[in-house]
Amino acid sequence: MTILVTGARGNVARALVEQLLRDGHEVRAAGRDPGTTRLPGGVEVVAADLARSANWDAALDGVTKVFLYAGTAGLDGFLSRASGLAQVVVLSALGADPASEDAITRAHGEAEQAVRDSGLPWTFLRPGGFAANRLLWADSVRAGVVRDPFPDSHSALIHEADIAAVAARALTSSGHLGATYSLTGPESLTVRQQAAVLGGVTGAPVRVETQDLDDYRRELTAAFAARGLGSVGSASVIEARIRRLAALVDRPQATTETVRDVTGRPARSFAEWAAEHAAAFTR
Repeated sequence: MTILVTGARGNVARALVEQLLRDGHEVRAAGRDPGTTRLPGGVEVVAADLARSANWDAALDGVTKVFLYAGTAGLDGFLSRASGLAQVVVLSALGADPASEDAITRAHGEAEQAVRDSGLPWTFLRPGGFAANRLLWADSVRAGVVRDPFPDSHSALIHEADIAAVAARALTSSGHLGATYSLTGPESLTVRQQAAVLGGVTGAPVRVETQDLDDYRRELTAAFAARGLGSVGSASVIEARIRRLAALVDRPQATTETVRDVTGRPARSFAEWAAEHAAAFTR
């Protein structure tokens, strides 16, 4: 049984490939630019992009299950070539809903609906904020100052390895077809508290300054573009993100026990994630 993991450059995909390999499964990885992946040696990496549906014929050859990053652009082309799969595990987003007024949750909800309509057996993973997104702070943490428009906004950030662990369990054990899993970290922390945690693991204090919203918009647009996510960084998505962060000022985000329920072990804390990634904030 070959499992195809898409989005090979991503943190979740990399963690999932590593876990599946450790567990003895045959894995193939797919991404837009195979040369930029940082995967273990010996893993077959193929070029495949939702925007180029013909690429998927070779990527899907011999594959029985797929881990798929949700995205509406080109998804229909992939799904048309994916008939016969035993399961598609979709990385979506917390609150995904095709009828949502929020551009982010609406796009993920539309992707989920397309998978449902395809008739393929599915499992949806809906994480909230990724702890790995704090890697965007690396230069700022090294400089000792993090700038953010909402320093008191909360988020229950989840470790990429925990998302991967749930995905691996869903792909390799029974009882997960038709399931929707909402995933968060175990605690809700403000931006200030997250910066303090990073300062603790690096050994140098990190100050938080309130950022101008227009500066934040420009910074976020540039960050999306640098990661090849220009369409994701549209104005409507950025404004949805701003509204979401503003709504969580002084308001802890609800957490879930889904990681524990599915994997049998608790979700890792942000402090654990920070300790594991300390080198990124100090070198």
